[in-house]
Amino acid sequence: MSRFQDKVALVTGGTSGIGRAAALAFARDGAKVVVAARRAERGREVVGEIEKRGGKALFVRTDVSRADEVERLVAETVKAFGRLDFAFNNAARVEEPLAPTADLTEEDFDQTVGVNLKGVWLGMKYEIRRMLAQQPQGGVIVNSSSCNGLGGCQHASFYAATKAGVIALSKSAALEYAKSGIRVNALVAGPIRTPMLQAAMERAAGGDREALKKVEARYAGMTARGRMGEPEEAAEVALWLCSDAASYVTGHSMIVDGGITAFWR
Repeated sequence: MSRFQDKVALVTGGTSGIGRAAALAFARDGAKVVVAARRAERGREVVGEIEKRGGKALFVRTDVSRADEVERLVAETVKAFGRLDFAFNNAARVEEPLAPTADLTEEDFDQTVGVNLKGVWLGMKYEIRRMLAQQPQGGVIVNSSSCNGLGGCQHASFYAATKAGVIALSKSAALEYAKSGIRVNALVAGPIRTPMLQAAMERAAGGDREALKKVEARYAGMTARGRMGEPEEAAEVALWLCSDAASYVTGHSMIVDGGITAFWR
């Protein structure tokens, strides 16, 4: 029997990068999967891919910065599949601004915090309520953070601040709900080759192809592995955190970075 047979997994930001890889992996391991994101066409593609492989999936268009949409997302999950066992809160702002802190705008702050931090809190708010109410009680939540949240990041201070907040939010909830059978952990990703990181590197390179090669080489060179990670590698860690193999793991920030932060943590 697959390790997640008869379980239900919810993945926000499930149409791209680590989220998409996680949605496919959950389905591969037997879970019924709800994919949430703003881009409906991409969402239907992921669902179609899961169904083509024999899995069960549902797409729910969701803006995670809106409480009513997140509440509806969890309700639709339960309506379709009866319960919620795993939640991977992975959605993040796609068009992150790159600028010195004093040059960023109030709108940039509100949008980045709204998706990256508020979106994770809203997800947990309604996911935890469901996990407390269902029988048997409990579940597992994994929230996507970043190595940038372990310290500062030049020209991405709002992103770094929100990812640091995700770690603290995850640890706080873990302490609050462990005795109710709910585990909460943070996935702290390093340089993973996702469309989001690719777009950031392209902006840093100013659209110059040769400059982009240098940016990519710099990212790879900072890791102990000498390469950027693949979305599937990070997704497998998220699944492990949801599995029974991690039954005693909660309040943890699991760093998946190819060793890029090993020298200072």
